[in-house]
Amino acid sequence: MAGRYWLETLGCPKNQVDSDKLEGLLVSEGYEPAPGPGAADLVVVNTCAFIEAAREESIGTVLDMAQRKREGARLVVTGCLAERYGPELADALPEVDRVAGFGVALTAGPAPAGGARGPVPVELRRRPRSVEGARGPGRQRPAEAPVRAGLTGLAGLPSFDLLNLPRPAGRRPWAYVKVAEGCDRNCGFCAIPSFRGVQRSRDAASVLAEVEAVGAREVVLVAQDLVSWGRDASTRAERRNAAADGPNLAWLVREVRRRVDRVRLLYIYPSGLTDELVEVIGESGCPYYDLSLQHVSEPLLRRMRRPGSAERFAEKVASVRRRYPDAVLRSSFIVGYPGETEEDHDQLLAFLRAAELDWVGFFPYSREEGTHAAGLPGQVPAPLVAERLRECSELQDGITAARRSALVGGRCTVLVDAPGQGRSHREAPEVDGVVQLPADVPSGGWVQVEVVDSVGPDLVGLPLGPVRQP
Repeated sequence: MAGRYWLETLGCPKNQVDSDKLEGLLVSEGYEPAPGPGAADLVVVNTCAFIEAAREESIGTVLDMAQRKREGARLVVTGCLAERYGPELADALPEVDRVAGFGVALTAGPAPAGGARGPVPVELRRRPRSVEGARGPGRQRPAEAPVRAGLTGLAGLPSFDLLNLPRPAGRRPWAYVKVAEGCDRNCGFCAIPSFRGVQRSRDAASVLAEVEAVGAREVVLVAQDLVSWGRDASTRAERRNAAADGPNLAWLVREVRRRVDRVRLLYIYPSGLTDELVEVIGESGCPYYDLSLQHVSEPLLRRMRRPGSAERFAEKVASVRRRYPDAVLRSSFIVGYPGETEEDHDQLLAFLRAAELDWVGFFPYSREEGTHAAGLPGQVPAPLVAERLRECSELQDGITAARRSALVGGRCTVLVDAPGQGRSHREAPEVDGVVQLPADVPSGGWVQVEVVDSVGPDLVGLPLGPVRQP
């Protein structure tokens, strides 16, 4: 046995997939999971760097793990923060033994040389650099050149293709499956393409093989730009050899649905929600539509470098509900983007009242170096952003509670995730409410329940029969 490991994961579902694959890699190298960071020989933190708050949380977690690990254990930082700020991070955190970007080995070779102690970079504003830039000036890996298996990573360490690493079987009845990496879009607020690279779709065979390997009852497909799966050069040959228009996301959903009981998508770029995709999702048994709207004011959306308007979004929501009355709609919105006026904010509030989305996330604008928005005039003062966030959240909390209460007295099919807790098609894992169940209901299968109460975002369900195990 090489030792025991502890892996701490922060950020989005795509990061969780990366961690699952890193765990499989560590196990293949002879490591075994530890019950906690204090019992591990190797402590790995898979970080997030999407916005400032995420970077602060990542740094805080790294420092916490440095205190909790036992003497002699190695601390490795990987993930988005490591990829985006590798050299700066290594210099600022001498507590860390290795900073490893995407596809860089976690365990082999000597620890990287750290610099003098410096301030923790929770407000790093320099242009992102790949951790592999430590090879020397001018040697950093371009965003459009993904790491491939068999290449050499940082300081001569072996490298691997994280996107296509083998995936161990899951421990839960549901699983995220990442179908692509990177993004070709140019949204004004987003720095992801600068450190995740351009869109790189996995081929259909590898995605479907992973779906079968994880052994889940529900599969949640994720990517930075899910609707663009199959459109990039990495799947061009496959498209030529398939049907006339090649495999697209709707085709993939159908194929995944043949292999699992439930398939869910997180998230959908609104212009990519075609009539075909609306139908495939609606007929899949999980009519859950997660639309990344970001705002509804047309002038502000143009400043965000995104298409759309309140009217177009409202019609899209209404058309989905007309066709599938049981559909659930989720979205997320940025508050305080540069140039956001009171009129823009009022338009967002009006949209929320009219659309009555089931679930909504609100995020304060975070200025990201290297993005279009970083240089825009009209930065909104922080106190005003906080006030607008509060107004949006209070309004939506009431809408969500009312929509959940309206479900009381109805019936639904629930996947039991854990004893006493499950989800119907209306709840995505880890981001929405849950269905509370009696504690003695066994996990891993399906159960029909009557909804007898709602508690905030959660429902309370009473089983109408035994759990159907797979």
